[in-house]
Amino acid sequence: MPTVMCTRTRAGVATALALPLALLSTMAQAGSKTDQGASLGDAQGGKKGQNITVRTKVQTTVDGAPGSTKSGSLSSTDSNWTPPACWYEPAFSPKEIQSTVKTWRNFDISFFYGIGDFIGDSLDQRYKNGHPYKNYNLDKQGEGMFWAAAVNPNRKDEPEALSCDKPPFWVDEGDPPKEPLAVSPQVLAEYAYDELPVPDTEIKMAPTGKSTVNLPTWIWLDKAKFKKLSVTASLPGTGLSATTTAEPVSLHIEPGTADAETYPASGECAINEDGSIGEPYAKGKAGKTPPCGVSYLRSTGDGESYPLSATVTWKINWTSTNGDGGDLPDGTFGTTQDVTVQEIQSVNR
Repeated sequence: MPTVMCTRTRAGVATALALPLALLSTMAQAGSKTDQGASLGDAQGGKKGQNITVRTKVQTTVDGAPGSTKSGSLSSTDSNWTPPACWYEPAFSPKEIQSTVKTWRNFDISFFYGIGDFIGDSLDQRYKNGHPYKNYNLDKQGEGMFWAAAVNPNRKDEPEALSCDKPPFWVDEGDPPKEPLAVSPQVLAEYAYDELPVPDTEIKMAPTGKSTVNLPTWIWLDKAKFKKLSVTASLPGTGLSATTTAEPVSLHIEPGTADAETYPASGECAINEDGSIGEPYAKGKAGKTPPCGVSYLRSTGDGESYPLSATVTWKINWTSTNGDGGDLPDGTFGTTQDVTVQEIQSVNR
């Protein structure tokens, strides 16, 4: 269980805490233990030391992802939406808040003597002396938790990670917090979106090696790799859980040059009924048009190539333990590979 946080009880305190916040990484490595068994290693200094957050306790499990392939993270097709960079979740019991203050009081450094007591006094103003909590809420032990800011580890360096800048606040058990950024099934679902391990978009091509001017290059994707997958995110002890599912729907081809034609003309190759995309080239198909592919109209120069990009679009939806659910923005993930194009020379006699 994490322990330690709280800044900005007043402007002067926030400024004075800048130095100890900078030392949190050292403290985390030491993993100093409190009387309640929690560890300072569970606390983290926020970006530029402006806030202290806790490592999230949200757990994720993956279903359906191939284990023997490279993977990446989705990018939302909605430029106005991203998974949450931070949220608030239950983090500390009254006894753990009390233990945190005691731990800070025992902390000192040679060039800043008394800093531990200074921070302890500042924390006590909020959690002991009635501003707004009295005696750490010890009389409510077992009846609720202090909720604290947790940062999405995938987005810890984004400015939005500083949005959860409230110090820990009390929430009675069974009473939903009146805080828009409080963890919920939808927040869990959106976090799971960030954790979807979609397979690397490494297309198969024929001919391999070099393409030829004006001759179609066939492109396809293995159906065993591109199939539905899901991530379930849950917060232990709360009953909150959500499952986010991604299903591939199409492959988009960008030849890397205007001197090319794609098949189909839109460059958008739909997924087949069996889950594959495109069609493997086979002997006897040389005169046919591929369902997914490209024809280059101009050769590349010596030592040069065209950057062909292949991007898979995934349809995303979510469900949860409380019956909530719905759609999330489509996601994309793609890769780029170099294609060399040769021109076959003929000689007239």
